[in-house]
Amino acid sequence: MILQRLIYLSLFGISFLGSLHAEPNSPNVLLICVDDLRPELHCFGVDYIQSPNIDKLASRGRAFARHYVQAPTCGASRFALLTGTYGGSNNNALFQRAKAIGQSPETVSPSLPAYFREHGYRSVSVGKVSHHPGGRGGPDWDDESIPEMPNSWDRHLLDAGPWQHPRGWMHGLARGEIRGNAKEMDLIQAVEGPDTLYPDGINTELALEQLDSLVKRESDKPFFLAVGILRPHLPFGAPKKYLDLYEDVDLPAIPHAKKPEGRTTWHSSGEFYKYNRNGLDPNKSTDYADQVRKHYAACVSFADAQVGRILDRLDELDVRKETIVVLWGDHGWHLGEHAIWGKHSLFEESLRSPLIISYPGISEPGMMSHSIVETIDIFPTLIELAGLPKADFTDGVSLQSLLDRPTSTGHPAYSYFGRGYGRTIRTKTHRMIEHTDGYVELYDHRTENGETQNVAHQQPLMVKELRSKLKQRFADTSK
Repeated sequence: MILQRLIYLSLFGISFLGSLHAEPNSPNVLLICVDDLRPELHCFGVDYIQSPNIDKLASRGRAFARHYVQAPTCGASRFALLTGTYGGSNNNALFQRAKAIGQSPETVSPSLPAYFREHGYRSVSVGKVSHHPGGRGGPDWDDESIPEMPNSWDRHLLDAGPWQHPRGWMHGLARGEIRGNAKEMDLIQAVEGPDTLYPDGINTELALEQLDSLVKRESDKPFFLAVGILRPHLPFGAPKKYLDLYEDVDLPAIPHAKKPEGRTTWHSSGEFYKYNRNGLDPNKSTDYADQVRKHYAACVSFADAQVGRILDRLDELDVRKETIVVLWGDHGWHLGEHAIWGKHSLFEESLRSPLIISYPGISEPGMMSHSIVETIDIFPTLIELAGLPKADFTDGVSLQSLLDRPTSTGHPAYSYFGRGYGRTIRTKTHRMIEHTDGYVELYDHRTENGETQNVAHQQPLMVKELRSKLKQRFADTSK
């Protein structure tokens, strides 16, 4: 393993010492964030999904089959990614951090892009990387005076195109349609035409322009480029050519599709049901459920195409050999499991998402890791791969051992959400959810029942053990 590390470091010319100035041959970082992406990709074993570009990335790197996010909502999950720490459980987490920076900057640790920037990198963000596309606040999310992540980016960009502003882009459908009253906006849509009919198509053009500039005109520094892809976020709109891929596909049955009995973190899928569905309900109509699932799949293939365009440009510019690439899904998404259509639960479907890390010289490329990892692990992993000084303030651990050897041991994953849901721990065999009032859900993944039968009363010793782990973990992090 030591020899492999030395070979890798020599490839990139990285010094073990680290400094405030990046070495001339320090690796670039390309971070691709995809919204609401389930681990439902061909490379993750879902045969009917067409995701050739992400599959190719996985074949050149390490896919993590059991990656869990910290929170099943965009803002809190991205907080964890971009700070390497546990944090607030709502979508305002990064803005709350920004407020703390304004009041007492010395009390707030640097973000992931800020850390790279402080060590000689040029940091650029395109699209939805933090919670607000373009990274600003205000009524339309475009107020320059309200940055979501102060001191983090040299440029934090979004091309809102015909969608008027970042808020419109965030929930945009074809040809500039933005969300006013969600009841008047279609839940699913597929319009004939190019990718630029939809928000991601236009913003990928901007990402390619930035990549060109970083390589051709700003090569005095290595780059940290983060690109946020919106789809498959609601509403499910994508060019029709992607929906056509699934026209003749027979979808598998939805597993555990019934609303769970007893107390759980089930919810009524409010984000989903507020859109126009022409009176149809996927929990009552199998045909409509399949329509929704196929439109979701179309959005996944649309997102995959944007990933392909970005990675192809990386190859055209001949910088793949000196770039670390990370693809990350900000959380999962229920497609009818537990009779939920959306995120916002503490079930497996909300918390598990894809993670792929690729770089030249990786050991056993294409081998998937089945060890449990967390989003907060990405921060320390990237700084170790780049040869930067260790950041002692992060709550995660570097995944270098799993990149060197995919069968290495992982660690439990911890997540949380508001609404009184509390916190959860996922181990190799169990998930336990401890609600804020002390109520416990315990699920044994060694059985076929999985997360459909609460076994807390049958396994009190396991409850005690996992409660202790939860308490200790969050005591250690002062959260």
